[in-house]
Amino acid sequence: MRRLVIAVIGDARIAKASMKWKLAESLGRRLVDEGFRIVTGGLGDLPEAVASGARRSKRYREGDLFAILPGFDPEVVGMHSDIAIATGIDQARNMIVANSDAVVAIGGGAGTLSEIAFAWSLKRLIMAYRVKGWSGKLAGTRIDSRQRIRAGAQDKIYPVDSAEDVLHCLRLLPRYRQRHRRTVVRRTDQ
Repeated sequence: MRRLVIAVIGDARIAKASMKWKLAESLGRRLVDEGFRIVTGGLGDLPEAVASGARRSKRYREGDLFAILPGFDPEVVGMHSDIAIATGIDQARNMIVANSDAVVAIGGGAGTLSEIAFAWSLKRLIMAYRVKGWSGKLAGTRIDSRQRIRAGAQDKIYPVDSAEDVLHCLRLLPRYRQRHRRTVVRRTDQ
């Protein structure tokens, strides 16, 4: 059975021992504890914090941490991942990160905003920590009015405050199994 992959996105720069660092570290450990794999953009402090936590899990094994890099050099990732995929496609790699089984945002700037928008368009389950940055601004909201999941089911960017909240939201994954197929714009004037 395929192990599910959770993208963790957010601030490129966070101070060690800061609240965001601790949130990312705790999330990394808990995701691996529960048998998930993790993908990040591979660069900066957030992937380092996530990797630090993931490797503290008793269930951690080689291959649990992926990095989808914007450049051509897989060596820039250091110890932040087990598998580094150097795409050479710059910011377009955000689409690949966003197509994970679910996406969790911790803060973040413009790059994170694009990943959240891609994840929304791709019908992915999205969770956002209520912290400074785009995750805090978008937590609890909808990007637009499109029908992304089964009629009648609640759909939004789910607000979270802890790794336990994320794990609780991940129970919703079966609602988000349908994948994006292609973009179709229907005319409304006919």
